[in-house]
Amino acid sequence: MTAADTFPRHSARTQGFSLGAPRNFTVAPDGQRVLFLRSSSGTDRSNALWMLDTGAGAEHRVADPAQLDDTGTTSAAELARRERLRERASGITAYAVDDSARRVAFTLSGELFVAEPESGLLRRLPARYPAADPRPDGTGTRVAYTSQGGLRVIGFDGSGDRALVEPEHERVQWGCAEFIAAEEMSRSRGYWWAPDGTTILAARVDESGVAQWNLADPTDPARPPRTMPYPAAGEANAAVTLELLRVDDAKFGQRTPVRWDSDAHPYLVAAHWSEHGRPLLAVQSRDQRSQLVLAVDPDTGKTTELHRETDPHWIEIKTGWPAWTPGGGLARISAIDGAYRLLVDGDDWTGPALQVRAILDIGPTDVLVSASAEDPTQVHVYRVTEAGARRVSEQDGVHSATRGGPVTVLSSSGVERLHGTVRVFREEEPIAEITSLAETSTITPRVELLRLGARELCSALLLPHGHRPEHGRLPVLLDPYGGPQAQRVLRRQQGYLTPQWFAEQGFAVLVTDGRGTGGRGPDWDRAVAGDLAGPPLQDQVDALHACAAERTDLDLDRVGIRGWSFGGYLAALAVLRRPDVFHAAVAGAPVCDWRLYDTHYTERYLGDPNRDPETYTANSLLRMAPELRRELLLVHGTVDDNVVFAHSLRLSEALTSAGRPHTLLPLPGVTHMPTSESKSENLLLLQLDFLRRALGLPTASSEAAAPVE
Repeated sequence: MTAADTFPRHSARTQGFSLGAPRNFTVAPDGQRVLFLRSSSGTDRSNALWMLDTGAGAEHRVADPAQLDDTGTTSAAELARRERLRERASGITAYAVDDSARRVAFTLSGELFVAEPESGLLRRLPARYPAADPRPDGTGTRVAYTSQGGLRVIGFDGSGDRALVEPEHERVQWGCAEFIAAEEMSRSRGYWWAPDGTTILAARVDESGVAQWNLADPTDPARPPRTMPYPAAGEANAAVTLELLRVDDAKFGQRTPVRWDSDAHPYLVAAHWSEHGRPLLAVQSRDQRSQLVLAVDPDTGKTTELHRETDPHWIEIKTGWPAWTPGGGLARISAIDGAYRLLVDGDDWTGPALQVRAILDIGPTDVLVSASAEDPTQVHVYRVTEAGARRVSEQDGVHSATRGGPVTVLSSSGVERLHGTVRVFREEEPIAEITSLAETSTITPRVELLRLGARELCSALLLPHGHRPEHGRLPVLLDPYGGPQAQRVLRRQQGYLTPQWFAEQGFAVLVTDGRGTGGRGPDWDRAVAGDLAGPPLQDQVDALHACAAERTDLDLDRVGIRGWSFGGYLAALAVLRRPDVFHAAVAGAPVCDWRLYDTHYTERYLGDPNRDPETYTANSLLRMAPELRRELLLVHGTVDDNVVFAHSLRLSEALTSAGRPHTLLPLPGVTHMPTSESKSENLLLLQLDFLRRALGLPTASSEAAAPVE
């Protein structure tokens, strides 16, 4: 950090102080190697591939984009993948390994590379350009990858590149995840190798029936708009089918369709293929109230139903299941009597005390899961057996883990320090710690975690350093996300830097997770069924009033709110529906009309707009436009392909038609989240200036200095 850097500039340059931190861990089954990604410094956006030798405890770089003639060119398919994952880094952003983790494949600028971390081999393969999503087979003999809508296979030595299957027309893709799978189901892949490397289970995505939307850059009117298929609520989805494709030379390209009732259960939620059993599928009905686990016969494509789950509202998708245990048991996560539970062959292994979030790994005798107990702000790693669950992570905070054989990589973060630790254990003995090169902020969050009101809403209060009640009352800034399954209030420092910066500008900042935000069980999640406006907004109001009842230095006559995406919707909703409480709002990329948002997310909570139009009308910001009496700043990227720019434009049009003053700030060329350093920095400063003006505060442009602790 230079002497001239302000916090907004420093945060933008380091991408929220995330650059330089290790990520994307893979542990070899023998425990001898840990692969991971990390950039070379806290301001370097380009990730390299690294390996930790767990025996020697030494790290070495396997592949460095700077030495591979990285042009920075990114294909449309790769850009779409990164956008769905909210990936802001460059260089090597993903990789895949064979079963032994001795051979690795990745792409860089659309070129396909393979490596052997132990031997030092690193080569570019003569694959079709642009290559995406390469994955070695279990033996490391071949690498499959997608390119131009087709699925191809090439030898690890670079021999025999050929198409396994090609698209029949331009709106068909093989081996890819369709938009809603990647955006809403956490399924970013579309093909799976057989354990013996003879067959690939591949998705065929046909977007012929999906409406085509145009994303234009208004700053370059000569450039044709980018056309994209977008499945809006109530409209057609992509047709997703599966086929078994033979890869062995004698039967190369032989195709066997996988058959299930896709009319009743059209959504392919997940797939799993391991040496412990037949391929597994999780498929879901359009209304998401029914989900099946199916086993696939790899010879005939016939499916057998293993489990059927129903819910009067929706089935919540949890990562890591369905999967086989080494003994052939079916592992899954289900909502039962108020808790998300781990079940193996129908037996409950976790009981009512844990809210299981994900299956992290399945070992010979246990299952590794992440879960929350009585405190939803903490996420811990548990080793679960039929006899019960034992917590692996010890310190308060948020933890995750990756395991291979006897070695576990435990990633931990807490409120005491900005950057977490990545510790490596053999059995239960620590053997190494993976280095983080991330920079440290000059701002240290002064965060107080609270449980507010009758619903004990998890909240975080941040005040200026040095502030005491006798110094006077502070204007209040609410800074929520507030949407389903997205917690902001967690026991880790990383999420509170920007709120603390706003606090240093003279605000009391309150962050609250209301109903639906996760961590507290199925009943809490489903409290927003049919109503994304009422409960989320009421919880923000209740938390504010409960906090103010305890703190006399919160000024309820000057209350602002800011948010992005669902948080942007909630911020705009706040000044439209509750002007008695909120006096100004910054709404970034808000979902203003739910009919313009995607099928899987929107229909889960609001149903089908063709059958329930009143529900959509009741949750729309457009109908509330004439009620605006407060200051509102709308901020939106012009080429956002998730919450399209039309949302803010339609709300602005409705406000203008109603004669309601407001401010619209378009971000030319920006997608759902700003990534450039200058835009990220100045966007914070512009929000601050707007809030100060709207709430009648001094508008000094200089940033208040935050003490270093």
